[in-house]
Amino acid sequence: MRIDIISVLPELMESPFQTSILKRAMQKGLAEVHFHQLRDWSIGKHRQIDDEPYGGGAGMIMMIEPIDKCISELKAERNYDEVIYLTPDGETLNQKIANTLSIKKNLIFLCGHYKGIDQRVRELHITKEISIGDYVLTGGELAACVLADSIIRLLPGVLNDEQSALTDCFQDNLLSPPIYTRPSEYKGLKVPDILLSGNSKKIEEWEHDQALKNTLEKRPDLLQEK
Repeated sequence: MRIDIISVLPELMESPFQTSILKRAMQKGLAEVHFHQLRDWSIGKHRQIDDEPYGGGAGMIMMIEPIDKCISELKAERNYDEVIYLTPDGETLNQKIANTLSIKKNLIFLCGHYKGIDQRVRELHITKEISIGDYVLTGGELAACVLADSIIRLLPGVLNDEQSALTDCFQDNLLSPPIYTRPSEYKGLKVPDILLSGNSKKIEEWEHDQALKNTLEKRPDLLQEK
């Protein structure tokens, strides 16, 4: 998988991809992440990428020309499955979206800034708009990192135990059941006997029941989506 991220602050995203699972995915050749400084396609000697909005109002708008030039250049080099704009008014990211994107080959992420992008960018290039929640960030860079992480960890061979991703929260619209490890008792708190029984079938049934109970208590809305 290849992900190209367009941003005015690419340095903000470098650290997450230099550690842990994301770093390992790239070292194995399972994922490529390329950052593109939008100002490289800017206008004039001042490297302008934003301007005042038509019709007035506060804030600045990301201009169409630099973004169009950047995306067009990338598209000329390869075919992209999706051109994704990270924006608060996009579809809220969930596990289903991450699963779907994880089987794609080439993706572009466009990180918004200021008051957002010229609407014509959406009309020309954007195929999907994604939000990571109902709040506003300084820019789309942190959201791009979240989206990339949620996708890359699902690629075959990235996790040491591939079954781990299949049992994550939300994969079946359920939250995870309680989990335990050693010691079996600590400060009077004991691990449920069923988990120490060795009866795989009974343990699986218990975990499902607990996951359902957990979801009913914390996120009943997930059950309505099933």
